[in-house]
Amino acid sequence: MSKFMNDAVMDAALDKWGTGTILTVCSAQPTSRTEAVSTYALADVTLTGGSFTKSDGDVSGRKSRISQQSNIPIDFSGSATHVAVCDGTILLGCTTCTAQTLTAGGTVTVPAFDYEVLDVA
Repeated sequence: MSKFMNDAVMDAALDKWGTGTILTVCSAQPTSRTEAVSTYALADVTLTGGSFTKSDGDVSGRKSRISQQSNIPIDFSGSATHVAVCDGTILLGCTTCTAQTLTAGGTVTVPAFDYEVLDVA
């Protein structure tokens, strides 16, 4: 018997991802919300429900795309290595980004990126 998972189950995980309220550009990989929004944060932007779009995955399953976030004010100078998404209480997830030096007072743009839940195998 082959394995199957209904799209609604995958969408439930994507719905939790879609509760993100802040995107931060970080100088290291955060492992907690405090690290993402304070310890390693170089720049941050508020996310809204409109920042997330669910659709079929590129390979299989389902995905949620976070839209491009443009002209994010840089609060602290440093080398950006990660992008994190948090809700009001937890770090929901993070990913690497192209390493670049950020300078306080400038702006940074984070291109659109996906979180994908693959079909079961």
